[in-house]
Amino acid sequence: MPLYRYYCPQNDTIVEVRHGMRESVERWGALCALAGRPVGPTDPEAPVERHLFPPAVHTPTGDSQLKSQGFAKLVRRDKGVYENVTALDGEKRIMTADDPSSMPDLKRRNMD
Repeated sequence: MPLYRYYCPQNDTIVEVRHGMRESVERWGALCALAGRPVGPTDPEAPVERHLFPPAVHTPTGDSQLKSQGFAKLVRRDKGVYENVTALDGEKRIMTADDPSSMPDLKRRNMD
């Protein structure tokens, strides 16, 4: 279920809740019930506004970050030839389709 952020202008409070996309929350009392929090001194019939915000997405910025997070980055150098720019110790830097031993060791990269 998606995460939604609601704002109540009457008490200047922002509350984040998860609910279905077809659900609509319009009043403070309904929002508090959904969030599992007390209504407090605010009128339960006070209107709330749903605020849109972009999801947070983190992408590594460089090869060293990719390598430290367990990713393998292959850069095409020629037809059927790739360079593993995130090669670990013991891995071949140049990978070719006809040499299975040049493939990255994905089991070593699995960071539980």
